[in-house]
Amino acid sequence: MTEAASNFETLLREALAPVEPPADLVERLEGALTSITEMAADELEAWELSAMRDPRNWVRPAAAVMVGGAAGAALILLRARRRPAPPPPSVTRLRRVADRALSDLERETRRLLRER
Repeated sequence: MTEAASNFETLLREALAPVEPPADLVERLEGALTSITEMAADELEAWELSAMRDPRNWVRPAAAVMVGGAAGAALILLRARRRPAPPPPSVTRLRRVADRALSDLERETRRLLRER
């Protein structure tokens, strides 16, 4: 029984091992979402207001709004995730210390130049 549990654990570990996505996955996904959004916009653009009277004609525009909205929202999220992360606190702290030191140096230099 121990061997079976060990074998199961090994299989489970192999199955749940992290997998690196392809390098161009983000670009392909962004291209597909952009294409879907543009197709939905084209569908809505081609839709005529006179067709609004018949409820049977509402399916395509409603689907275009839903699919285009979902693809647009996913595209926004994808692009927002690509933005660089804020610097770690240690870098921010170091930047503040450097800014303070430069301002102190500037103040002291101005004071020394006025005394001349």
